[in-house]
Amino acid sequence: MKIEDIDFLLSQIRDASGLDEFVVIGSLSALGVAGTLPPRMTWSMEVDAYPERDPQRAPEFSEQFGENSAFHQAHGYYFDAVSPDLPTLPEGWENRMTRQVLASGIKVKYLDSNDCAVSKYARSEPKDREWIRAGIEAGILSLPTIEYRMRETLFIDDDEQRKAKAAVMQDKLWFQSLR
Repeated sequence: MKIEDIDFLLSQIRDASGLDEFVVIGSLSALGVAGTLPPRMTWSMEVDAYPERDPQRAPEFSEQFGENSAFHQAHGYYFDAVSPDLPTLPEGWENRMTRQVLASGIKVKYLDSNDCAVSKYARSEPKDREWIRAGIEAGILSLPTIEYRMRETLFIDDDEQRKAKAAVMQDKLWFQSLR
């Protein structure tokens, strides 16, 4: 995925809804980082997002722009309606977002990559771990920053927190083995 793809999708949603400000919080939030990203950080075909000023309207766009929609079939990627309350995120995440105005005039805020990594560690799915390791290897993600922010994170339960901390420890060992 590229910024142009997100711009096209969100401008289509703007044309259908009148909304022109969005928050991107999933894997593709890495597109808010300046510079070249490792391909693994942009492989997702899901644009996890919601309208900034009216998040509860996000599900409205699923039929026309979501998974298995005509848009998805035609373009190979889709809008995945999410809520700002959905992911496990560290305190203050809203203040660390990157802002960008896209070519179409759409305004986007991207979740900070280290905050996104905290959420991905909480889930610890294989694809999330691949995204994290690609970011660590490229110097986009910082394990010390992630560990610090985990201390500021309210996890769903103790199990989620233990799983996330164990995954960070595994990645620290993995990264040390690369040196």
